Amino acid sequence: MEEENKYAKELDVAVRVVQMACSLCQRVQNRLVSAGDDHVKSKDDDSPVTVADWSVQATVSLMLSEIFGGENVSIVAEEDVQTLTKADSEGLLAAVVNTVNESLAEAPKFGFQSPFGALGTSQILEAIGRCSSHGGPAGRHWVLDPVDGTLGFVRGDQYAVALALIEDGKVVIGVLGCPNYPMKKELLNYPQKYYQITPKLSLSTSATWEKGCVIYARRGSGEAWMQPLIHGDQKLEWPNSATRIQVSPIIDPALATVCEPVERANSNHSFTAGLAQTMGLRTQPMRVHSMVKYAAIARGDAEIFMKFARIGYKEKIWDHAAGVIIIEEAGGMVSDAGGHPLDFSRGVYLEGLDRGIIACSNATLHENIIGAVYASWDSSNL
Repeated sequence: MEEENKYAKELDVAVRVVQMACSLCQRVQNRLVSAGDDHVKSKDDDSPVTVADWSVQATVSLMLSEIFGGENVSIVAEEDVQTLTKADSEGLLAAVVNTVNESLAEAPKFGFQSPFGALGTSQILEAIGRCSSHGGPAGRHWVLDPVDGTLGFVRGDQYAVALALIEDGKVVIGVLGCPNYPMKKELLNYPQKYYQITPKLSLSTSATWEKGCVIYARRGSGEAWMQPLIHGDQKLEWPNSATRIQVSPIIDPALATVCEPVERANSNHSFTAGLAQTMGLRTQPMRVHSMVKYAAIARGDAEIFMKFARIGYKEKIWDHAAGVIIIEEAGGMVSDAGGHPLDFSRGVYLEGLDRGIIACSNATLHENIIGAVYASWDSSNL
């Protein structure tokens, strides 16, 4: 019983916080898409960052610190405050402050007491800056990607809020919020912009479409779960609203669907296409922004995710931690291209990664891909 209850509070808080963050993101994305909000900046690597990235990071930081012990909480997260504190970012910073306070005011809807009054600029900058831990092999570290797939976010497409808990180098909790990923697989065939309008429709129509989900798992449970996002004035009913998910049973490569990143900058599409041909994969790849790819495999919408980064690109733990544990507890497998488990104990980066990352719904497909990688690697020029 003690083992079953281990991390129960942490999982409960993480699911509620991610639901809260998704609600924040939906408001910002709606403004971004409909009003052409220009609060989008480019980071040093030319990747975009928005009001939502900083606002989610501040909100999650404030909630976790309030619930789990203030400044002693270790949070590893993607964003810093440098851009926000520049002289030309006053409007952006003001938008972040307003968005965070708007989100905190909603806390009771997600089962939290509202311990904060209206927060000022310095308090919110402090909350963002507090997420500067580097993780490591010892202790407990929350790992957050506030908006994974920001390019998808600004285009009104797929993105994810990813929160994981690492303890002594092992991922023990993973939560993925996917606001634009429909609960039902068949709705993936509809154009994204069609069901973007559903929040503006009646509740009954919106509920029929069931736009958006949160997927989560706890280490060692052998289970992964999914619940719908709440909309409007709904209150979160968790865990009663959750349903169990499992990976696909498909083992025939000819019937398997592969996910790969949309962006060519950090993934070699030609190599993965060659692997697919070698394995006899016949279906068109499912190209999706963000860790939604992990969600797709965990709930059986796809069977394979492959990512082979170009030389010089280093994978960050916040891009994978939550997704890896969810797939594993749903019955799938994740490793590097040499078949080794991903190592989340060595700081911000996935150090020692063998060539790439492979996630599969079962051991048969996993072994086939690793064999194809070894057969094709020397001629890949990666």
